[in-house]
Amino acid sequence: MTETTNKTAAENTPVSKEFQLEDSLHKAEDFFNKNKNSIIIALLVVVVVVGGTFAYSKFIKGPNEVKAQNMIFHAQQYFERDSFRLALNGDGNYEGFLQVIDKYGSTKTGQLAKYYAGVSYVKLGEFQKGIDQLTAFNGGDQIVQAMAYGLTGDAYMELGNTEKGIEFYKKAGAHSDNELTAPTYLFRAGMALEKANKPAEAISLYKQIRDKYPQTTEGREMDKYLARLGEVSNN
Repeated sequence: MTETTNKTAAENTPVSKEFQLEDSLHKAEDFFNKNKNSIIIALLVVVVVVGGTFAYSKFIKGPNEVKAQNMIFHAQQYFERDSFRLALNGDGNYEGFLQVIDKYGSTKTGQLAKYYAGVSYVKLGEFQKGIDQLTAFNGGDQIVQAMAYGLTGDAYMELGNTEKGIEFYKKAGAHSDNELTAPTYLFRAGMALEKANKPAEAISLYKQIRDKYPQTTEGREMDKYLARLGEVSNN
């Protein structure tokens, strides 16, 4: 009886934390020994990836950004003077936006060059080339990105593609909620919708502009456009 009782007590006695910890360490050590090669390879991969990312940022990405900034300087000057062809292609001594894109397109400055190039092409009446550059542009600044979408809408309208124009105007209006770009491009979307014989959708956008941006030029004009479409304000 005593033996049975002792046996039962021994079975029910909690295993000490020290024993559990030691057992866990043995298991961990056993796991490492069995999978040592795989673990070492995995760690080396992490080291290479992290080290490679750091090295890329410090020794390649950083210097390339500086080179791109130096290269784009004269192209920006031509752009500001409305010399768009020289801004795009350079003048023989200094590179243009297209050369910046070709060499350093993945940098922040290279992305900005795509925006400049898109604007330049649209100004020159080469609308599809402008669209190609503007849709390739991926800007970090919300307002500049909205302007890129809006200008893409302008280019599509010039090409007679009203549906795509509406699409990009709406995209521009929704991308950045501010009083500078949003009401402007929503208004253009509304005008394009009228052209596409979609007055109900135009009315919806005009009301949005009036109610959300009442202090802007567009917001103050919306009752006039709504009245033209048969929507009279109750105010």
